[in-house]
Parts: sequence; structure tokens; C-alpha cells
Amino acid sequence: MGGRAARAARTWLVVLGVALAGSVLPAGPAAAHNSLTGSNPKDGAKVATAPKRVELRFLATPAPTGTKITVTGPDDTPGSTGEPTFSGKQVSVPFNPGPAGLYTVAYRVGSIDGHEVNGKITFTLTAGAATATPSDAPPPTAPPTASAAAATSGPPSTPATSAASLEPAASRSADGGGAGLWWALGVVVVLGALGGGLLLRRRSARRG
Repeated sequence: MGGRAARAARTWLVVLGVALAGSVLPAGPAAAHNSLTGSNPKDGAKVATAPKRVELRFLATPAPTGTKITVTGPDDTPGSTGEPTFSGKQVSVPFNPGPAGLYTVAYRVGSIDGHEVNGKITFTLTAGAATATPSDAPPPTAPPTASAAAATSGPPSTPATSAASLEPAASRSADGGGAGLWWALGVVVVLGALGGGLLLRRRSARRG
């Protein structure tokens, strides 16, 4: 009886060991695989203000080698052109917002067992990046027309000044000519008077 009890006990110990090994061994490879635990923006979120970076958080620390994250917006518009930044179990890339719409963040990270983990999240940007409207742009400057250029430049001021300066000179010339004429008439009158006086004296001398 004692031998049978010992054999039964050993059998139960072997069965228990196999059961424990079966429950523990699969957990090792499963824990080795990486997986996404969170993100910013969250998967399926709708955001009005574009974040500066898209952040992904993982169960295990991702290896920089082999890690790739891409962000694609509406009409396959690239939403990120920068390299990933690692901080513990978190990976982030700069976000370049484009038009409003659905953005897809696709990721590929490595695991400690050498397997790659692929996946994606999506979020909706409700307000696109600000763009300049036609009303904000300065109006085009039209080249001046020939008539406007002529009106702006105008004729030179020298001829007008010369005409203004010549007019007083002409007036002075006219006044000077009138004065000379009066002097000539005066001389003629004086000479006539002298001649008449001499003639009268001669006649008086003859009569005497």
C-alpha cells in the first residue's frame, strides 16, 4: 500500500508539472511580441486643432532599427516627413497638417524576439491648415500708362519761367522806346524855337 501511494503521488506530481509547464511556456513568446497600447491623437478621434506630433505607445520598448511610421492625409497627402523620436516605450513623429479629412498613421516596430509588429490608427482633422485667401494677397500693381506717366512727369518748368521773365523785359523795352520818342520831340521843339528866334533877330537887324 505504501508503494502504491508513493507511485500515485509521483504520478500526480508529473501531471501537475506538465500542466504548469504548458501554462507557463506559451506565455514567454506571447510576452515577447510588441503591441500598441495607446496613441495621441487616439484611434478614431476627431480633432479641431492639429497636434505638433503624432505619438504611439507600445507594450514593450520598440527597437529603433526597423521602426517606421508614416502619416498620410486626404488624397495621399504626406502628413509627416520627419524621423521617429524614441522615448522609452513611446515613439513620435512630427505632424504636418494639410487639408481637413481622415489621416492614417501606419507603423512598423520590432519586438525583442525579432518579429515585426504592423498596424495603423486613424484620426480626423476637422479644420485644415490655414492657407492665404485671394483677399489676403496684396493687389497686383499695374504699370503706369503713357498718359499717366506724361501727367505725372509734366513739361519742364524752365520755359514757363523764361516766359515769365521775358514779359517784364518786353514791358521795360516798350517803356524805354516811348521815353526816347518824347526826348526826340523835345529836341525838335527846342531846335525849332532857337531857329525861330535867330530868324527874328536877323530881320530886326535888317530893318534897323
